[in-house]
Amino acid sequence: MGLLRADAPRATLLGMSRAEKAERIQKILDELYPLPPIPLDHEDPFTLLVAVVLSAQCTDARVNLVTPALFAEAPTPQAMAELPEARILELIRTCGLAPSKAKNLKRLAQQLIDEHDGRVPSDFEALEALAGVGHKTASVVRVQAFGIPAFPVDTHIHRLAQRWGLSSGRNVETTERDLKRLFPERSWGRVHLQIIYFGREHCPAARHDLARCPICSWAASGAQLEREARRWRSTSRKRATRAE
Repeated sequence: MGLLRADAPRATLLGMSRAEKAERIQKILDELYPLPPIPLDHEDPFTLLVAVVLSAQCTDARVNLVTPALFAEAPTPQAMAELPEARILELIRTCGLAPSKAKNLKRLAQQLIDEHDGRVPSDFEALEALAGVGHKTASVVRVQAFGIPAFPVDTHIHRLAQRWGLSSGRNVETTERDLKRLFPERSWGRVHLQIIYFGREHCPAARHDLARCPICSWAASGAQLEREARRWRSTSRKRATRAE
C-alpha cells in the first residue's frame, strides 16, 4: 500500500512530468480499484444506453433505482418505442431533466428501429445522431458495451485531471485529448471508471483537504494546495460560526 502515500519528498514529486504523474496515478488507481465495476446496472447495450442517458444531471444510484421498473416495461427498443411518453416520464420522474429524457428515450428507441434494425450501433457518428446522446454518452457505450477503446470525460474527471495537473482544464475536449495521450489505450475504459470511484471516495469537489489526499497531496501544485487550504479553512470557520 506504499503508493497510497506520497513516500517520496514533495520537492522530487513536484518535478514530475505529466507522463510520470500519469504513470504514478495509474499505479495508485490500480491498487485501489483493480477491477472497477460499471456503476450503472444494465443487461445489454440498449439498457446501458438508456441508463447513461438517464445519468445526465442525476446520480448513478438514483438511475439504478429507476431503471428496474422502466426495463420491466421497456427492455428493448421496440417496447420503449411503443410505451407512451407519459408513461416513460412517470417511470423516470425522479431523475433530473425527466421530461426531456422521456421524449429522447422514445425518440432514440424509434431511431434504433428505423435506422439500425433495433440494435445499438457501435460507431460514434451513429450513436451521436441518436436523441439525447452526446459525445460522452457515446464514449461510455462504445467502451462499456462494445469494448472499443474510448475515454469518456465527464465534469468529475475533467475536474480531477485539472486538479492533478494532467490537463489545463480549458475544456472537456482538451482534457479528453490530454488523458488519451497520457494513459495507454488499453487502459482508457478502466482508468475512466477508476477516476470516477476515486473522486467519489477520496477527492470530492468541495471541502476536500488536498494535503491528505492520496493523489492531490503530491500531484497538485503548491499554489493549488494553498488555494484549496484557504478555501477549506474559510468553509470550516463559516460552519463553526453557524454552529455557535
